Parts: sequence; C-alpha cells; structure tokens
Amino acid sequence: MQKIIKGKVYVLGDNIDTDQIIPAEHLVYSLSDQEESKKYGHFALSGVPPQKAGLPRGNIPFIEGENYQSEFSIIVAGSNFGCGSSREHAPFALQMAGVQVVVAESYARIFYRNSVDGGFLVPLESEGKINQQFETGEQVEINIHRQTITRLRDGQTFKLKHPGDVLPIIEAGGLFEYARKSGMIS
Repeated sequence: MQKIIKGKVYVLGDNIDTDQIIPAEHLVYSLSDQEESKKYGHFALSGVPPQKAGLPRGNIPFIEGENYQSEFSIIVAGSNFGCGSSREHAPFALQMAGVQVVVAESYARIFYRNSVDGGFLVPLESEGKINQQFETGEQVEINIHRQTITRLRDGQTFKLKHPGDVLPIIEAGGLFEYARKSGMIS
C-alpha cells in the first residue's frame, strides 16, 4: 500500500448507499471473469442522484462514456457512506473503477469492513464534514500515516482520523493477506 496517494477527487454528499454505488441491476456480472468484472467499474456510482454527485457543481459523471475506469481515484463524501445492503460488490465496483481511497465523515459498518477485509480500497474518516471544502476534479494528496488530505491548489490540509487497529490489515491489502503475512494461515 502506498503511504501517499495523489489524484483527482470526486465529491459526494451524505447517505450514499450501496445501491447507488452499484445498482442491483448490474450485479449480474462475474466477479472472477476479468472482462465481465470491468463492468462493475463502468457502472460504479451510476445510481447516485444528481443532487448528491459532484458537490457543489452537481451532476458530474463519475465514468465518462463507455469507459470502465474513472479519472477520479479519490472520493470525498459526507456521512453514512455505504449504507444500505451488505453488498460486497460496492467496494469492489469502486476498486474496478480505479478508486483507491474514500474519505467520508462516517461509514456504514458493513461497507467499511468489506472495504478493509477485501483490500478493495482504503476507507478513511474525516474530522467533520470536509466534503463541502472540495470540488470535484481538484487534485489532492492523502498521507495515510499522517492522517491528512491536502488540497493541492492552495495547500490547505484537513485532518483525518487514525484508522486504528485496521491499519495493518489495510497495509497488507486485506484480511487474508494480513493473515498470511502474520503467519495465521499459509
């Protein structure tokens, strides 16, 4: 895992649920078939209503045209990100779209654990509602070990919460990789 991640940010509002992250109608593709699994990336965030996407400018597409990956590798969202069903496909879809990190004010517990355990992406929590401090398309830098996100256009830095006991699992790339590296399984 990289300690510093730079990329374009995609800004979302509160209560982004798993059906908005990957609508149920797109759960028909194989997770193990390389060509089919790309479609999860193509349809990632396709269920987000325009008023919750691209704050404050609104309705900015996460995926352009027929692409499978987004130009946005970092999501900054409000509270309760990943609420709804316990769909493991949600963090997988974001990973397939090229998302490396989601910074949210808070998470639904199952989305958070699916993200960490599967090694799909790094879920970090902000100290307060910082999604209103960013615009979709801005370049940011996240320092995981310093727990900061910096807006590169003006250098303004915002503090993130420490990931706590899940940091070694995140660093290993998921629960099974952590167990292998720790000697718990071979």
